[in-house]
Amino acid sequence: MSAPDIVDMALVAPRYLAGGGDPAWVTAPLHRSCDWSSQPNPLVPHVVLTSPDRRAVLRLGPDPDGPWWNLQHAGGEQRAWSVSFGVRTPVEIIAGFTDALADPATAQAPAPDAYEPLRQAGWLEGHDHDGLTSPDGLAHVEHFTHGFTDCWFARTAVSEDPEGLIWRAYLSGDTPAHLITGFTRALADTAPLLRDAYPLRVPLNVRRQAHVTITQRPAAEVEFALERRVAALANRSTQPVSAPVPTKAPPPRRTR
Repeated sequence: MSAPDIVDMALVAPRYLAGGGDPAWVTAPLHRSCDWSSQPNPLVPHVVLTSPDRRAVLRLGPDPDGPWWNLQHAGGEQRAWSVSFGVRTPVEIIAGFTDALADPATAQAPAPDAYEPLRQAGWLEGHDHDGLTSPDGLAHVEHFTHGFTDCWFARTAVSEDPEGLIWRAYLSGDTPAHLITGFTRALADTAPLLRDAYPLRVPLNVRRQAHVTITQRPAAEVEFALERRVAALANRSTQPVSAPVPTKAPPPRRTR
């Protein structure tokens, strides 16, 4: 029997420096496992997915002046909310949010503290601002309130210069707490992310800070990773659950 084909892959840590990755990691499970409908238009380089209840719409498209990922929810039993992610936000981190959104079972538990996964991963409270910052100082998450403003935001940057920004995310204050926690849990995960090794799919301006290890993996493992993810979410979505109870994120500990 011939040996399986082997391919070189890059393991990138911390994961928030890994670059965007394959958008299908987010869009394929929503469409194929969670019954989000698509609106294909071969003449426009955009993806539009709508949830089965028609309340949530995910738009993905190239925007040189803004975030590429935008998700809006029309509300229903709760106030409308929206989130957005920059193009270089790792899809595995975005998936922490969308997987929680597509799984009603995640809304059954009491409202979680979205900061807690970060604290458990060793993120630190900043001296000059609220929120939590990664141990290397490159990523920051904050629940910001001031006057009528209420939102969560996250950013990863290698410097304070505009050119140093890698990605940012915005989550409106009425976003359900369990969804924000899905995002922060994926962000705090210390497991490295797989990316193509040649050419290395990591942003140029993070390569000094990122830890990149070239590893060999069976080609079939890499090729069918998305299919296994789609199948796993399909199995999860068939599990019966009681009606979800919408929750809002708990108030921040400090305001400014």
